[in-house]
Amino acid sequence: MECEPEIRRRLQEAGQEQLLRFWDELGPGERGSLLGELKLLDGRELREHCRRAQDAYVRESSSPQRLDDRMRPVPPEFLGSAMKSPPEELTTWEEEGYHQISQNKVAVLLLAGGQGTRLGVTYPKGMYHVGLPSGKTLYQIQAERILRLQQLAGEKYSTRCTVPWYIMTSEFTLNPTQKFFEEHNFFGIGRADVIMFEQRMLPAVGFDGKAILERKGKVAMAPDGNGGLYKALADNHILEDMEARGISYIHVYCVDNILVKMADPVFVGFCVSKGADCGAKVVEKSYPSEPVGVVCQVDGIYQVVEYSEISPDTAERRNDDGSLTYNAGNICNHFFSLDFLKSVAGTLEPGLGYHVAIKKVPHVDEEGNLVKPVRPNGIKMEKFVFDVFQFTKNFVAFEVAREEEFSPLKNADTVDKDTPTTARRSLLWQHYRWALKAGATFTDANGCAIVDVSGFPEVGDPPAVCEISPLISYFGEGLDEHLNKKDISSPFMLEIQRVLEEMKI
Repeated sequence: MECEPEIRRRLQEAGQEQLLRFWDELGPGERGSLLGELKLLDGRELREHCRRAQDAYVRESSSPQRLDDRMRPVPPEFLGSAMKSPPEELTTWEEEGYHQISQNKVAVLLLAGGQGTRLGVTYPKGMYHVGLPSGKTLYQIQAERILRLQQLAGEKYSTRCTVPWYIMTSEFTLNPTQKFFEEHNFFGIGRADVIMFEQRMLPAVGFDGKAILERKGKVAMAPDGNGGLYKALADNHILEDMEARGISYIHVYCVDNILVKMADPVFVGFCVSKGADCGAKVVEKSYPSEPVGVVCQVDGIYQVVEYSEISPDTAERRNDDGSLTYNAGNICNHFFSLDFLKSVAGTLEPGLGYHVAIKKVPHVDEEGNLVKPVRPNGIKMEKFVFDVFQFTKNFVAFEVAREEEFSPLKNADTVDKDTPTTARRSLLWQHYRWALKAGATFTDANGCAIVDVSGFPEVGDPPAVCEISPLISYFGEGLDEHLNKKDISSPFMLEIQRVLEEMKI
């Protein structure tokens, strides 16, 4: 098989002829696969992509631009809080959220295209289980929360309702995710209500501006970031599907947050009540220099400012009440109206800039030997999902408690933050608090009472192991009938099977 002249011409035009360096050494299957990849790369776009990556790398290597003098915090009138807003307001927002869910107007959209390299696994993060007594994976936990949420909304309004689950995957995660869901019968969710689609892939680029060969017959590709969502929505006709289902509001979140409240009625209701087209959940920064992005205004336009873009003095700045001025930590948890997504995907998406990720990219050297680099050698270009804040006409932010809603799984247990251990502990501490609030008491293996430490700092494992199925409680509700005035021996699992057996008795 000869290389098509058009492909050679296109690569020469882009200055990327090195991608055919090993053509003569490839077998028929490898040649066919490589041609398939190269046909998807427009010459002009490839040239521009590689130039943009190299230029961005040079900028990234210089000192970051400081935004201190141009920043302002989110105005109080556009900021709600699960901890500080009046209880009657929270109840009103929750009722509004449940009403919208009961009318089939709310969908959830999961960002699940990442490779999970920091976690050290070769399969999608959603298939990971962090060591819970139940052995449940992130996908199963999230699926069961959706099922319980549908049940709660349906009971409140005497109707049957559906929260469709859209899952954005990538070349790396689509097939294994599809297979995993099929093997588990979609965790009880109707197959038609789980819609998977794929984001685009972009070539990884060397510091010399040349696209990298992962193997002799394979271009090194990477997902275009979670901001690739908007292009993927258009490419895969997802917005048309949402419109056909009558969806008006979409909750977007990342797969790795074990505490995520999908389609949270309070958050959805808050955003709808405020007439928002775009909203963000935020958590209070743990400390001034915590390396998280901050949701704020820059020159009057909403955006996420990274910690590297502000000075230590600005990070330390405090209000009169002692709270940090720039305290709204971004957790990649967002609300969008369908109309807003349509406008972004339709005309505004090209205005999103790219961000640079410097990575260790496996590649073949000049002699064709496979190299696994020990230090970063390549540039991956990404867009971020929150970059669309700049286009919003009515933006709101909603503060939630970190210990209740944010515990990401990003790293292997070789570090001490955002690991399987910290994720597991976060969930078990939450369920321990729920059980105590419902009136349960815990005993150890010897029948001795376990001291209530729920008011103390949560360090290490909770004193009692208690896991509560999302099928029984979405966020701590309805547990009194199961746990009030009951002595529970640790470890304890409250699963739907146990409840059904008790009902029979």
